[in-house]
Amino acid sequence: MASSSPRATITACERFLPDRILTNEDIERTVDTSDEWIRERTGIAERRILDDQPTSFMATEVAKGLLRRRGISGDDIDLILVATITPDMVCPSTACLVQDRIGASKAWAFDLLAACSGFVYALVTGAQFITSGTHKRVIVIGADRMSAITDPTDRSTCILFGDGAGGVLLEASEDDSGLIDFELHADGSGCDDLNVPGGGSLWPATKQTVEQRLHFIRQEGRTVFKFAVQRMAEVSLSLLQRNELTPQDLDLFVPHQANQRIIDATANKMKIPADRVMSNIKHMANTTAGTVPIALSEAFDEGRLQPGNLVQLTAVGGGLTWGSALLRWGTAA
Repeated sequence: MASSSPRATITACERFLPDRILTNEDIERTVDTSDEWIRERTGIAERRILDDQPTSFMATEVAKGLLRRRGISGDDIDLILVATITPDMVCPSTACLVQDRIGASKAWAFDLLAACSGFVYALVTGAQFITSGTHKRVIVIGADRMSAITDPTDRSTCILFGDGAGGVLLEASEDDSGLIDFELHADGSGCDDLNVPGGGSLWPATKQTVEQRLHFIRQEGRTVFKFAVQRMAEVSLSLLQRNELTPQDLDLFVPHQANQRIIDATANKMKIPADRVMSNIKHMANTTAGTVPIALSEAFDEGRLQPGNLVQLTAVGGGLTWGSALLRWGTAA
């Protein structure tokens, strides 16, 4: 992505997490599982659950937080992107709802659907409007209320997911910070491995689709696990090599938080020390499009991101989709 144009840099990051915590012990009471079994296979101890509010509520809180951190108003925003697979409704987009609620009267808005890869896809998309010079400020949010589409009786999925949102504000860099390069992929032949069958034009909502539980997320766990480990390491190394870098050059690696074993296997393949890998899945579970920006925001607040740091964001998700973004950290709020 070599260009004389300014890079798009992150000038603020924010996250929102619901107050209610659902522990493994809570899940033990509804399905045949145990805290030990869940921790051993996923690394998850608890997840956050949003009650009586839609995805737009979390996304709006993130957007408001970004504005506060940067000291600007909604009218200063040119574009809002929300990556989500749990929109409030099919139409309008969740991004449009956020646009209205933060008073971003000059901004246009749209949703982007790439499942767990959604934030990385959206970050790269939003950056193009900065580097092209057409926009000054772009909000990019990853938000999912996974509890709305997770079958509480399905042991293979109900232990994995949680609710949450995170996001960033993109602006033109005044130095060498910002998005350096990216690599994104998709393989639609794997659509049956991870999907939500009902609710679209293929299986519109009917009494039968509800009874067949087609509106809940489904996945082939072993297939997705192997795919995730292979593709996350592969795309991360490919991107680094293209930029004449090695994993040892990274100050922080922020992977999608799907499973601690996937995170560990990816880091081992890349030979990245554990202290340079961001992991918060133990307390958050998989928030789908929210995992990467939530982890990024948490790392920033913990002081793990300093100006000049080389950071890599990598994710894999339904589609199947996967990708990685490489950036130089600037001065963020």
